[in-house]
Amino acid sequence: MSEAVTPADRYRRVAAGFDARLAALGPGVWSAPVPTCPEWTVQDLVIHVVGVHHAVLGTVRPDESAPGTGDLVAAWRGQRDLVLGALADPELAGRTVGGAFGDQPFASLVGRVLCSDTVVHTWDLARAAGLDEHLDSEACAAALGFLEPLGEALRRPGAFGPAVAPAGDADGQTRLLNFTGRQV
Repeated sequence: MSEAVTPADRYRRVAAGFDARLAALGPGVWSAPVPTCPEWTVQDLVIHVVGVHHAVLGTVRPDESAPGTGDLVAAWRGQRDLVLGALADPELAGRTVGGAFGDQPFASLVGRVLCSDTVVHTWDLARAAGLDEHLDSEACAAALGFLEPLGEALRRPGAFGPAVAPAGDADGQTRLLNFTGRQV
């Protein structure tokens, strides 16, 4: 019998996937459009992911200064490392935080909101840059389990577009991406 995946374990894997795609970007890719979010470039997408990390971190470290946007790889890695540090601190990981998704421990917020946002945007980044689009299957299942009950509340400008009906034999990654309005 396998042990349940903790939010910290899931976050480590999701962050590693995003980091691998980010490290593989060529210099000319930063201004490329993101096909799934046509109003964004790859740079805008990475700024968004860094900003969401900063906002989630602000629930337990409100005094943390905003990351710069000059070196986005360094900004991403700095935010990732701060999240990992907070998850490793039992007091911070267990601290109850509030927000749009109700009161929950910080580790739960990371495992639900931050992992969902990052795993979906890992695919966006990979698609825009022509990189490996395969995502962590457990992270996809967990993200879909979190997002699906929210349903139509997620469908608004700046969030998700209309869901795409998945094929009957679609895998978990495809189901997640289709739910978030992405054609696969």
